[in-house]
Amino acid sequence: MQERAVRTRQLLLQAAAEEFDACGYAATGLSKIAKRAGVTVGSLYFHFESKEGIAKAVMQAQPQSIEPYLDTQGLQRLVDITRVWAQQLLRDPLLRAGVRLSVEQGGFGVHDVTSFVQWRDVMEECLRDARESGELLPGVDPAMVAEFIVSACTGVQLYAQLVNEREDLPERTVEMWRLLLPGIATPGTLPRIDLEPRGES
Repeated sequence: MQERAVRTRQLLLQAAAEEFDACGYAATGLSKIAKRAGVTVGSLYFHFESKEGIAKAVMQAQPQSIEPYLDTQGLQRLVDITRVWAQQLLRDPLLRAGVRLSVEQGGFGVHDVTSFVQWRDVMEECLRDARESGELLPGVDPAMVAEFIVSACTGVQLYAQLVNEREDLPERTVEMWRLLLPGIATPGTLPRIDLEPRGES
């Protein structure tokens, strides 16, 4: 039963993401989500108490679209998170809806910074590992850099969305790192950082 409940919850998350991605928060109804998932509205309410609740779950599910493609550590892992993120935003409705809802949440009366803090903490851990491995320049503050990267990625994807529906987001993300890395990475680390696009093959 527990395995079935987990499966149903994931189906609902995916269905909600597809609806939110296509229609936005206001135009998405719970009945549409349930129908897309192939379950009853009652089943949806068993897993999520409201539309706001499932929207928050979609926002917080963003790492599911990225973590399976990560196999590196330290500074390279930090870069890889953003490279995979940039690629997956082009094709993964769960990630795309999570990003959309996170950015637009004020428009539907929600103020939940959890998804941003989630990424900040993941990135800070990568930077702390990088510091322990001697990859960071002296004086680089992992917490401050992590906060900045979350802000920078948010801005880069918003700008790319307006300019060309994120078509060149992977390239813009690489350019962001070309500008940022010399300010945080030791000279010996820089040549080892792979900046080629990453993502689902």
